[in-house]
Amino acid sequence: MNLRNNRFIGGILLVAGTAIGAGMLAIPVITSFAGFFPSLLLLALVWLFLYLTARLLLDVNLASPGQVNFISMVGRTLGPFWKGICWVIYLLLLYSLTAAYISGSASFFQNITYFLTGWEIPFWVKPFPLLIFFGIFIYLGTKSVDRINRILMIGLIASYFFLIAFLPPYIDTSLFTHSDSPTLFLAVPVIITAFGFHIIIPTLTTYLNHDAKVLRLTILIGSLIPFVVYVIWEFLTLGTIPVSSLQEAYRCGESAINPLVRTLQIPSISFIAQFFSFFAIVTSFLGVSLSLSDFLTDGLKMRRYSFGREMASLLTFVPPLIFVYAYPRGFLLALEYAGFFVAILLCIFPALMAWKLPKYRSFSRRFFLCSILLISFFVIGLSILDTCSN
Repeated sequence: MNLRNNRFIGGILLVAGTAIGAGMLAIPVITSFAGFFPSLLLLALVWLFLYLTARLLLDVNLASPGQVNFISMVGRTLGPFWKGICWVIYLLLLYSLTAAYISGSASFFQNITYFLTGWEIPFWVKPFPLLIFFGIFIYLGTKSVDRINRILMIGLIASYFFLIAFLPPYIDTSLFTHSDSPTLFLAVPVIITAFGFHIIIPTLTTYLNHDAKVLRLTILIGSLIPFVVYVIWEFLTLGTIPVSSLQEAYRCGESAINPLVRTLQIPSISFIAQFFSFFAIVTSFLGVSLSLSDFLTDGLKMRRYSFGREMASLLTFVPPLIFVYAYPRGFLLALEYAGFFVAILLCIFPALMAWKLPKYRSFSRRFFLCSILLISFFVIGLSILDTCSN
């Protein structure tokens, strides 16, 4: 019983930890146009939508015998053509997220370098500290990433709770009165990436011994934790930072940390906020980059070559680096691209796979799947329009 309880708790934390990432740094910036209360509504709707698509994926996974990964499930249910499409979309999603984290790290390293040396580092240098200091862990493999990530996660949790403790006295309740609901659509592509834990479901199913009841409860509780974390973060940031500062950060492609630091100008809070940003970005970067490196290594069969690890590292980091140099607004823009790929990978594919299950052959369930597909296409359309407008 204790082992079962421990696995249940571990599964909840696994789901929550996979969803929570550096994307939360972009949420206040992208939702500042709509305001606090409309943003809460959007967060709730996106959480519900992604929770439902996760349940679809769980049903597909439970119907698949053996231990299978996401792409294998697509191949079994939809065939080799769709498996190939899924492979490409998954690769592009990981590239988009890696590019976002490389771009998002630039301001931290710029600020810390200026604080220590007074030197304003050039634009082309900014992305390299993350790659130099932490890319080596990706090259060394999973064990190295796991060790450093545990330390960084402690820092992330501690800095988040410090901000929760220190920011409330500086909240201006008049900032909550701003509301422009039509601009909510602007935030959908970014927020949808904030609840993307679906890839972990095959691993979770094996970990919890295919216990459907426990798995459903684990996904429900585990996905609610990021929702609560994001709501608190929205309350603190949108109640502290003027709307004009957040909107300027959006135009510059910055995270919420820079306008927070500029608004408060309190050294202790600025220090904590900067390191919260650092921990959020690096923990996300390590997890996504390791997944991307392993995905390329396995997919391109690089283990057969003596230089396979080196080639995998180059293919992991060079394309995102090119994107960062090409687009100064790389952090937000890459997350918007990621929202496009999340809608396809984690929303459309689960619905298409569930369509093949006997469980979903009734009229009501077919209607439900069609609704999921229509909403997913709507999100993709928003992502395309938003990207074209930038």
